[in-house]
Amino acid sequence: MQKLLSAVLFLSLSLQINAQCNDINTAFKAGEVVNYHAYYNWGFIWLNAGQVSFKVEDTKVNNKPAYHLKAHGATYSSYDILFKVRDTFETIVDTLHLEPYEFKRITNEGSYHADYLYQFDRDNRQINASIKKEKEVQRDTILQWKDCSFDLLTMVYKARNIDYSQYQENEKIPINMVVDGEIHDIYIRYLGKETIKNRDGRYFNCLKFSPLLVEGTIFKSGEDMTVWVTDDANRIPIIVEAKILIGSVKAVFVDAFNTRHPMSAEVNKK
Repeated sequence: MQKLLSAVLFLSLSLQINAQCNDINTAFKAGEVVNYHAYYNWGFIWLNAGQVSFKVEDTKVNNKPAYHLKAHGATYSSYDILFKVRDTFETIVDTLHLEPYEFKRITNEGSYHADYLYQFDRDNRQINASIKKEKEVQRDTILQWKDCSFDLLTMVYKARNIDYSQYQENEKIPINMVVDGEIHDIYIRYLGKETIKNRDGRYFNCLKFSPLLVEGTIFKSGEDMTVWVTDDANRIPIIVEAKILIGSVKAVFVDAFNTRHPMSAEVNKK
């Protein structure tokens, strides 16, 4: 957890977090689908071991419009012998500021299984969390819902709406995220701009950043993940690369449908 050295620094970080919390979504819309290939590094070889998809659907909560965010990742059956993954994330958020109503996660990673449910109580500003992990008793807990705290999937879509132009290269952007039934004060480190080549030979102008990871079943803690998102109004991740407990993984952009804006970040290079 990042320690604040002075009240002035604390205030400045709080103002930045609040600004991000109140950001209005302009990056995506209902109907968007983004697909990725998942690669696993085995020695010097990157193996195309699975696929990941993100979807945004319309829904309603108390007769108010909302988004149903969905993400699913799975290894191909031929690679399940190495490390079988079947992960599903779902979150329902409001359409304006993307504040969550409910988060669900079903995790199947190797022999490990876990179910997560976070219900965000807006009236009492608390999070009712229920967590059931392999070979453990179900844990039910109530968390005080700190301002601008989000679940993992919501944070993926919130990060697409951050105005990176106000940050200098190597500057940290503070965020609050609910992980494993606890609220963590972490950050995204902005790393500037870069033009990258995708595995299919396409080039994209990107914004680059590295989020601070919270240790879990696959990831180590620290800045061992790097993300490149399109430097356009969509902010679609093109490559996400991370070290895991054994080797490295990489999600590589394949295609996107029903984006809110044209993908103007793609450039032609000969």
